[in-house]
Amino acid sequence: MEISIARSRLEEMRADLDRTVSVLMGEHHLVRGGGADPGDAGSNLTEADRNAASVQTALTQRAEVLAALARIDDGSYGRCVDCSSPVPEPRLEARPATARCVPCQAKRDRRRY
Repeated sequence: MEISIARSRLEEMRADLDRTVSVLMGEHHLVRGGGADPGDAGSNLTEADRNAASVQTALTQRAEVLAALARIDDGSYGRCVDCSSPVPEPRLEARPATARCVPCQAKRDRRRY
């Protein structure tokens, strides 16, 4: 993938994630604010937990995008952060923020479970 296209897509992704986090944080405040009915407390907590998980996911994705932008800046974008092999073009097109080739990502995923 051409670096200028990758940078543009990653910057778009960052902007989208920033908006998502902003919206979710606003909803988090509304949910935590509660309602007048104490019977809603359980559903509010569940909604708040779901919202917090969504915020955390968006922040994790944002960190991955920022790391990919940093790799563009230092010239290592498109190379696996583990083995330095080239990351296949179709993988970069599908996931511009990806940091690893398929075999290294598979190893990492297996270790997490």
